[in-house]
Amino acid sequence: MIISLLRWPLSAVLVWALAWSIFILMVRFGVSMMISLGFACVFSVMASVLGQTWWRRLMIALGFVLSLTLSGIALLPAWVWLLPLLILLLIYPINAWRDAPLFPTPAGALQELASHAPLPEGATILDAGCGLGHGLEALRSAYPLAQYYGLEFSWPLRVLCSLRCPWANIKQSDIWRETWSGYSMVYLFQRPESMARAVAKARTELQPGAWLVSLEFEATELQAHAVLKSPCGRKVWVYRQPLA
Repeated sequence: MIISLLRWPLSAVLVWALAWSIFILMVRFGVSMMISLGFACVFSVMASVLGQTWWRRLMIALGFVLSLTLSGIALLPAWVWLLPLLILLLIYPINAWRDAPLFPTPAGALQELASHAPLPEGATILDAGCGLGHGLEALRSAYPLAQYYGLEFSWPLRVLCSLRCPWANIKQSDIWRETWSGYSMVYLFQRPESMARAVAKARTELQPGAWLVSLEFEATELQAHAVLKSPCGRKVWVYRQPLA
């Protein structure tokens, strides 16, 4: 039932309805209209991760402001349209648009990984582009005794990820500028256009025996150590240094 509600366009309608609920409840409890609007916009933009394309994310993020304007309930100044766009830029910084959009790692997607890429107790695992921490949680389920690190360029997402995963060391930084040399495993959920860059970085920086794991997207120039199929249907591509 929950999964069906997250499908497009029901996901957008659900977010708009919840944003309206936040706005109306805050106003009724005496909060100023602009502050209520701000909270509803923050919720809409954060929930835009449910959209699988940039256009759908924009529609989810901007739909509440548009519907509020058309309703005539409140006379909104012109700059109000900039509010969700500014929040959107905070969560999806422009210089990170070339990388993967925010899309959570499904729960249980990595549950078979440990049997194909074994790691010793205390091994260091990096989630490069950790978003809200779903990948870190999936990795922790597979390797409960490892040490976890995350890199995330967006500071709001870094803060939220730190709150969701207090057992991990989360740093706000560019995954391409930070070294991967000290990790036993680097996990990615990027996109096809980013994989060649990831391979070049892994070849240069990963220590012999370290693992490179990619959800969904194959490094086509490499020979995989293993290819797993997660319960959600996505493939998990496993590579080991030296990368063949």
